[in-house]
Amino acid sequence: MIEKDKKGTSIQSHKDLRVWKESMLLVENIYKITDRFPRSELYGLVSQLRRAAISIPSNISEGCGRKGNKELSRFLYIALGSLSELETQIEISVRLYYIEKDIDLEKQIIYIRRMILNLLKKL
Repeated sequence: MIEKDKKGTSIQSHKDLRVWKESMLLVENIYKITDRFPRSELYGLVSQLRRAAISIPSNISEGCGRKGNKELSRFLYIALGSLSELETQIEISVRLYYIEKDIDLEKQIIYIRRMILNLLKKL
């Protein structure tokens, strides 16, 4: 795991990573958004959206808990995959008129993707 951030501050755990914090906020946003979905989607799209969102910070934390940057890198790529999956599910939700296009949500996803990619470059 990376031992210092760009300010030189020591990183003790995944909870110190800004990308983990941001992805946790994304999970909260997805839960709030999916609360408004039709009940018929509870075990369909709602479940998929929530699972994909939860997977992002979960994989970041799991990678940080493993030994070495190679393992961290592997889990960061899985988090990127989950982020892409979430993006697709949001697009499906828009096309089915369950939600409106949300520019702030799109910006949040782009921001998290950039942070993960930047972290990967540092490994």
